[in-house]
Amino acid sequence: MAHEDFLTEAVRLAMESVEMGWGGPFGAVISRDGEIVASGQNRVLLTGDPTAHAEVETIRKAVQRLNPEAPSISTKHQDESTLAYVPRPEGSPDPLPERARMLQGCSMYISGAPCPMCMSAIYWSRIDAVYYSCDLAATRAIGFDDAFQYEDFQRPLDQRRIRIEQIRPEMGARAYQAWMDKPDRHAY
Repeated sequence: MAHEDFLTEAVRLAMESVEMGWGGPFGAVISRDGEIVASGQNRVLLTGDPTAHAEVETIRKAVQRLNPEAPSISTKHQDESTLAYVPRPEGSPDPLPERARMLQGCSMYISGAPCPMCMSAIYWSRIDAVYYSCDLAATRAIGFDDAFQYEDFQRPLDQRRIRIEQIRPEMGARAYQAWMDKPDRHAY
């Protein structure tokens, strides 16, 4: 399959989401080696879940498909899944020499440019490339404007729209220390 084929499917899913009343006009496809690994669409109105964006839904499905035994993944199975270690990419500022592969080797095709939440999920999933049809201006024109989020992220914590403050750092530090003390921790 080619770029256009993957994008055609993403747009078909976006249309279906609109027609079915499931959510906004957003569909996504994750591909690897010329094949569709997973697909999804916006289902915010269907589920009431504000994180049910096409990209997040598709990432979740891809991970499930690539890790069919995910509930039973243990340290002995980590190297057989998306959790298998891969070396740090050359030039990466990552302080660790290797991390879990996640969705490296995959590409995502989306009907519209990803919002900040979805872009974060894409970064965390380590998808290699993202291709989208409608840009942020077109998305804003139909009532989905994420500019305030990008602007808010630039502000100091005490000036953000949502109250965010650190409390009791010593409490969370215990869990952080437990992670650091774990001899078989798996970096992801």
